[in-house]
Amino acid sequence: MVEKPGDSPHLLVVDDDERIRALLQKFLARNDFLVTTARDADHARRILSGLDFDLIVLDVMLPGDDGITLCGELRAHQTTPILLLTARAGTEDRISGLEAGADDYLPKPFEPKELLLRINSILRRMPAAEPGAGVPKVLHMGPLRYDIARGEMWRGAELVRLTATESQLLQIFSDQPGAPVSRADLVARLGRSGGQAQERAVDVQITRLRRKLEDDPKQPRYLQTVRGAGYMLAPD
Repeated sequence: MVEKPGDSPHLLVVDDDERIRALLQKFLARNDFLVTTARDADHARRILSGLDFDLIVLDVMLPGDDGITLCGELRAHQTTPILLLTARAGTEDRISGLEAGADDYLPKPFEPKELLLRINSILRRMPAAEPGAGVPKVLHMGPLRYDIARGEMWRGAELVRLTATESQLLQIFSDQPGAPVSRADLVARLGRSGGQAQERAVDVQITRLRRKLEDDPKQPRYLQTVRGAGYMLAPD
């Protein structure tokens, strides 16, 4: 691990290619990140059992459990943002990564500057807790309550885990509850490039978010589809 000041974001890079691990560690360290590396899924699990990270850069093609399997496993119990690196060019493979809980993906080969931009974009999406007096603004959706200021969703006394992208989507919808937001607008506000593939990726994220919001995700009450207009958050 490369030592940097304590307020530097700490990244875990998981890739079985030693050369790529070394190159990414050097590049990211030069850009003021703390960097820890792992060679495969088991190595990453051991590291994650004792350390917390701000973001995980995870290669899909790993020996043993692949990156998508590890991503789904991690997402079941933690909200650390995950950026997948994939040599698979097919849209279905990328969608599989998003369905497993990844916040973004970057096809190989890639320019290191683009990786840096995507990492910074994901980290900017993470909601920051806002201390201070006063009652926070809250949206209620049945048994759920969403604290807009803190970017947190609660079911009673239980914190509902949200990925960085899910949290950003709720922040976007919370800006205008009861009003539809188009898929193209969601793509733009999520910091993604345009196109049908990205709009389809947003649909996947909406489906995942509905599983956390709705009693019956196939007949959504709170995160509704507005025909011809996009999606709308309809709190109580």
